[in-house]
Amino acid sequence: MELVERYSNYIGSNDSYEEADTVIIGVPMDYTVSYRPGSRFAPQAVRNVSFGLEEYSVYLDRDLAEYSYFDWGDINLPLGNVPLSLERIGQVAAQVFRDSKFPIFIGGEHLVSYPIIREAQRNYQDLVVIQFDAHADLRTDYLGESNSHATVMRKACEIVGGRNLYQFGIRSGTREEFAYAKENTNIYIDKVIEPLKQVVPTLGNRPVYITVDIDVVDGAFAPGTGTVEPGGISARELIEAFHSMCGLNIIGMDIVEIAPAFDQSERTAILGAKLIREGILGFTKPSAR
Repeated sequence: MELVERYSNYIGSNDSYEEADTVIIGVPMDYTVSYRPGSRFAPQAVRNVSFGLEEYSVYLDRDLAEYSYFDWGDINLPLGNVPLSLERIGQVAAQVFRDSKFPIFIGGEHLVSYPIIREAQRNYQDLVVIQFDAHADLRTDYLGESNSHATVMRKACEIVGGRNLYQFGIRSGTREEFAYAKENTNIYIDKVIEPLKQVVPTLGNRPVYITVDIDVVDGAFAPGTGTVEPGGISARELIEAFHSMCGLNIIGMDIVEIAPAFDQSERTAILGAKLIREGILGFTKPSAR
């Protein structure tokens, strides 16, 4: 069995991993979600709706035709086996970082970010993690389980150090999580654009990994997610946040927690597909080939 299996492609995908600068990878895992499962189906949903987008971004005046990116497919994961799934995700992430590719991972639940961030830290010193999320995800365990989508950013703190984690849009969590964040991370409660624009100039050329839990966006704009949290930002604000980071040294990103079954309009998946487009065009360089 192949570690990664190719299915349908994201719009405009090239034919070769070797020649691509950017690699798109699906991570169909949702084993630890605490409310509504179904994010394992997001990678294919995002690919399918991507064909409704233009390859040209009017915001950036750039076109995907000028970039080299490859949709590798979905990681083959053993259903229900969390430790082995995390191991396989880490193997794929390690290869992509080792090959100096720019990875874009489509989750899946947020726990999939843990082995990716771990491998990013092994390849890039002084790593910064920028999290867009409704939830702090800073628990030490959830119902006794340390491997959970509710613990992923606590694990990230253990990898990169809390002061290298920047959390934007957070508006849900336990009292203990917020107390931990105020002492250990850079948390911006219920806000995104204003604090992000203040943080970006302070990061210089440090390597930055971006993780986007789609529930940072209000349910009016992104209802297709496992744990909707009212009071979030608009889809337009998240796109603006991406554009504000274009000058940073972004080394990879993920978009997680899209659950297509809860959004018959497909607007959540379409937002995910558009963020991938803006990420390729804004965070990577045109192909020299």
